[in-house]
Amino acid sequence: MADDEAGKRLQALGMFASALAGKAVAVMEGADADGPWTDGDAIYVNPSASPEFTIRAVAVQASLIAAGSLDPDVVRPMVRHPKLAKRYLAVEAHRALMFNAGLLPGALLDLGDAEVARRSDSATASLTLASTKAALADAPSAFGTIRAKKVLAASRDAVSKADQEAVGHAPRKQKDGGVDQLDDLDEDSLDESDDLDLFSSPIGGGTFIGRWLSKLLKSARKSGDNSLGPPGADSATHQTNSAKRGRHAVASLASADGEGVNDFEPTDFMYPEWDAGKNVYKPNWCTVREVEPRIKPFATQAIEGAITVRKPLARLGMGLHRRRRQAQGDDIDIDAAIEARVEVMAGSVPDESVYIDTVRRRRDLSVLLLLDVSGSTAEAGTLGRTVHQQQRAAAAHLMIALHDLGDRVSLYAYCSQGRTAVTMTPIKRFNDHLDAQVFRKLNSLEPGSYSRLGAAIRHGSAVLEARGGTSRRLLVVVSDGLAYDHGYDRRSGAADARRALIEARRRGTGCVCLTIGADTDAASLRRVFGSAAHMTIARPDQLGGAIGPLFRSAVRSAEVRRRVS
Repeated sequence: MADDEAGKRLQALGMFASALAGKAVAVMEGADADGPWTDGDAIYVNPSASPEFTIRAVAVQASLIAAGSLDPDVVRPMVRHPKLAKRYLAVEAHRALMFNAGLLPGALLDLGDAEVARRSDSATASLTLASTKAALADAPSAFGTIRAKKVLAASRDAVSKADQEAVGHAPRKQKDGGVDQLDDLDEDSLDESDDLDLFSSPIGGGTFIGRWLSKLLKSARKSGDNSLGPPGADSATHQTNSAKRGRHAVASLASADGEGVNDFEPTDFMYPEWDAGKNVYKPNWCTVREVEPRIKPFATQAIEGAITVRKPLARLGMGLHRRRRQAQGDDIDIDAAIEARVEVMAGSVPDESVYIDTVRRRRDLSVLLLLDVSGSTAEAGTLGRTVHQQQRAAAAHLMIALHDLGDRVSLYAYCSQGRTAVTMTPIKRFNDHLDAQVFRKLNSLEPGSYSRLGAAIRHGSAVLEARGGTSRRLLVVVSDGLAYDHGYDRRSGAADARRALIEARRRGTGCVCLTIGADTDAASLRRVFGSAAHMTIARPDQLGGAIGPLFRSAVRSAEVRRRVS
């Protein structure tokens, strides 16, 4: 019985860690003599530690994963330098906790020190600070340790597995008996109270996982109480269930000139590219060109089922609306208070409505959908349809739902043919009407060429910042996760794409990466998307089950970044 209770507790902690890390993370028992630590895939805790200490340790380690603190390039210098790792943790853990503050339960908000966090704006900056002789206070014992060799070993294993998986390009049949974890998520449970729930997370939100984790925290306050309730569903962050594809590109299937082509002069944009080998940027390395799509004569508006994703997104991006002269509220309305005082002095009965009430009512979100139309998406996916067909349908569903909710939304498709020819195709710009012409453009897209994902992300985030027009911004990358081009192999492409996502999040843009109908393995997705919120689902109709918590997590993380910076 004791083993069963310990197993349930570790499973619940694993769900808690996954919610904070933005990916599937296991929690396991380590040696009694070891402090808490993680290799990026699992968090190891001391089995004899108190429940409260363990929860705090898990929160710290999961936040390190979410904030990109365990990037191999950052951790590598700490091998055989434990003092450097200790100083790095003393700074970076606080930065990671502030990065994740929007997701931490109220009982854990005192873990991070905002003053220390302000001394660094990235994992690299924390390493640089730790390498100096600057005075740094020791990290609390609950922060655990960083075991650089273990982190690098786990990273090498993931890379090796990804390379082995990429050797063959033949489509693979779906395994029988697979259970789709997203089916366990009940859309009706994502109600309007999610935004106020203590345990809002990229996995559970305010649903059954939130309630379960609430019990978990309560158990930490009761000595020896391990009653956690029944286990819930596992994380759907890396659910994969389709055909395998390789790194090659196929020729575009578009042939003859279509009708409705606009006379549009392409506009060139220059962006840097991250050289992971030399750990520097290549300035003005990529040329991005916006080119209008060729519209096929019979591209029809065959889009259905958008309503399935509308409800989970209904509370996303709600801006604050301040109402003055209220009978109760969270602030004083100075003008109303002065008038009430004057009325009292004049002998009149004053109006007691002297408060300002703040509620979330107006939409305050701009979303840019970035659709991968590279050649690899032409390969077979689930349901007898190509990956491109399913990701295109998902992009349409999201565009319709967000537009109907009143958000500013745009959709760009991208592919590339070398660093000087990264093509961005605007299907709908922010100020365009959502009409039949938009869907004709979307349904005219055919996959071809390669995927220089980093340049596409940089241009998409630049367009979002310049033209979004709202304080909340969300970049949604719909891609199979394969970044490959001339002189842009899988390793360098993954590093550059991961870096581009970090750049966007630093500037206050939430980032979500979706893979639909493809079988890109979890290790490859981790290499490309890093700590950005991402998930893989088998079919577009499963979007509604998980995008609410995922999108909210990304928007809140961006808000935390804006507050910290």
